[in-house]
Amino acid sequence: MRPGPRRFAGAVLCVALGMVAGCTAPEQPPPHTTLRVLASSELTDMQPLLDELRRDTGIELVMEHRGTIDATNDLNPGNYQHDIAWLSTDRYFELRLKQIGFTGERPISSRFMFSPLAIGVKPKIADLLRTSTTDRHLSWSDLADHSAMGVVRFGMADPQHAGSALSALIGVATAAAGTGGALREQDITCDRLRGFFTGLTLTEDTSRRLADSYLSNQDAADALINYESVLLSLNASGRLREPLEILYPRDGIILADYPMLLLQPAKRDSYEMVVNWFRSERAQREIMERTLRRPLNGQVPRDPRFRDFSTNTLYFPERKETIDRLVAEYAKPQSRNPSHLIFVLDFSASMRGSRIAALRATFAGFSGADPSATGKFVRFYKGEKFTIMRFGGRVLDQRDFTISGPSDLDAIRDYVATEQFDRTTGVWSALDAAYGKAETMTRDHPERPVTIVLMTDGENNTGINLQGFLRNYEARPPAAKAVHTYTVRLAEANPGELDRAAKATGGRMVDANGTSLSEAFKEIRGCR
Repeated sequence: MRPGPRRFAGAVLCVALGMVAGCTAPEQPPPHTTLRVLASSELTDMQPLLDELRRDTGIELVMEHRGTIDATNDLNPGNYQHDIAWLSTDRYFELRLKQIGFTGERPISSRFMFSPLAIGVKPKIADLLRTSTTDRHLSWSDLADHSAMGVVRFGMADPQHAGSALSALIGVATAAAGTGGALREQDITCDRLRGFFTGLTLTEDTSRRLADSYLSNQDAADALINYESVLLSLNASGRLREPLEILYPRDGIILADYPMLLLQPAKRDSYEMVVNWFRSERAQREIMERTLRRPLNGQVPRDPRFRDFSTNTLYFPERKETIDRLVAEYAKPQSRNPSHLIFVLDFSASMRGSRIAALRATFAGFSGADPSATGKFVRFYKGEKFTIMRFGGRVLDQRDFTISGPSDLDAIRDYVATEQFDRTTGVWSALDAAYGKAETMTRDHPERPVTIVLMTDGENNTGINLQGFLRNYEARPPAAKAVHTYTVRLAEANPGELDRAAKATGGRMVDANGTSLSEAFKEIRGCR
């Protein structure tokens, strides 16, 4: 048959069949387009939706998954290696651009889902945490308090790589600062984070790896800090021995809002098709059902597992330098190694009465009696080591303590409850003796950070003078000279001498006369 008649015969057949069922040309698939995407690690669970996106639009998102912080650090304006960045947050990226002084046009950004940071807690521990609070609502300070004494062991990803962990660390440090505003560099001190870090028993580079690690070793932690979607997915996996109860710290959380950033403007048409597809009601519903993230479309009925988290969203720091300092504090080995703190306490006769009562109340607060948010962050923590030196004209007594439980806290309180006082005050001889002990400790345990806190209410009137102490200090080995002294001035103590001694050793002085002894000790509680 010649070509013409064959086409005619096909047309006749089509008409004939059309009389029964209709005749249409086969539907052509949309043209294939590939977009390279740099994505946060936890977005691996979006793959089923990406497959549907490709079938519907012909656009394939080729994903490269990394921790949010690692991914953000690879985003360099003018030299982007991907078409799209899809991160848990772009706030860290904005801080990077601000830090480098970038004034060019920002990438177009679109959002269509979010997930709050949360804490997944085993039921027994969740109940313990609730009953220990006044309103049965967990806070970051409550978590730090219970972590400090080993009651709660938690898992958290590494904030040097993962956005979830950085958000958690910002939450903890903001609560510890107690300013009510965005975290600043000066708000970050090691003494307010060490107790919290004591409870960290499980960590990985990314949020996704952390969840996988917990599945493999569920005895490693009592709680898991991660995005709500990851925690709900763990509960839904059927692989947990007991489901995690999802708690939202009342003192503030940060939301992962998953912005999709267009890095290559030439791909804008495809980018907008992707965004519009994800914003459709069907895709929004599937985002919720398949990944347990919260859709932005308010018309989609919410999954009952999405509880009202009844808390504020935290301010993100305004400067990248603040983030850098916070992450550096986390990265220090000293932040994880229990410290040794030498308290050099004045027990001269002038301390009798209200002054010694204030000192004892301060130590009771460090032992857990201070219910304030800052009190929970600066309390003594498990594994921490202390030497308490009581001095008058000489060192009257000294004793070492290691915190392992409530009995050790009781022993410290009993030790400072003594009524043994001396008539004279040898401030610099006592501090010189403290450096003698510090020299031994830094030689025998170089991995353990050592700090000295000196408190006195009077002027030196016996023993060596300040110049004598400074001569002895300068003659000590480098490791001993690296030990900082923080001085607390009370009543008539010489402010000039205390300030000079503190600065000479790398520390500083706090004047308790302007606040209180408790607040002064909190401000310099063994930080270096």
